[in-house]
Amino acid sequence: MKQVLFSGTFDPPTLGHLDIIKRASKICDKLFVGIACSGNKDGQANFSVEEKKEMLTAMTKDLTHVEIASIDGLVVDFAKQHNIHFLLRGLRAFSDFEYEFRMALANKKLSGIETMFLMADEKYFYISSTLIRELAYHKSRLNEFVPSSIEEFVFQRLFKSRS
Repeated sequence: MKQVLFSGTFDPPTLGHLDIIKRASKICDKLFVGIACSGNKDGQANFSVEEKKEMLTAMTKDLTHVEIASIDGLVVDFAKQHNIHFLLRGLRAFSDFEYEFRMALANKKLSGIETMFLMADEKYFYISSTLIRELAYHKSRLNEFVPSSIEEFVFQRLFKSRS
């Protein structure tokens, strides 16, 4: 049974994340979606780990072999504990590649676990959690950027937190 881990901060999760999750779930037996609890690259998180877990669960409820988990510590430690065969990273643009490539090399050095990359679909390559936060700040609706199952919650939360 091939198990894959797609980890990230998901602050908030986007249609791009969902696209990667759906596509990845077709190429493995079990896909863990791991929410990184520490080391948030954007500084202070806008959503709690529990809120992110609830949003990701709502987004993936129809995907039977996807499991949402929180990761407190190194991704490779979580991967070893859960017998993960591959790490998965999504790439939006060439600018993502250098950072992700360095992380993949470090993770392989630490654990021996390979990293696979999936390119973002062209419909979603420009979407980022940062963009979503900025749009909500300016009262723009988010229906073209986040799944409909979480759009209202994300909009209300981000709009209120900036007001």
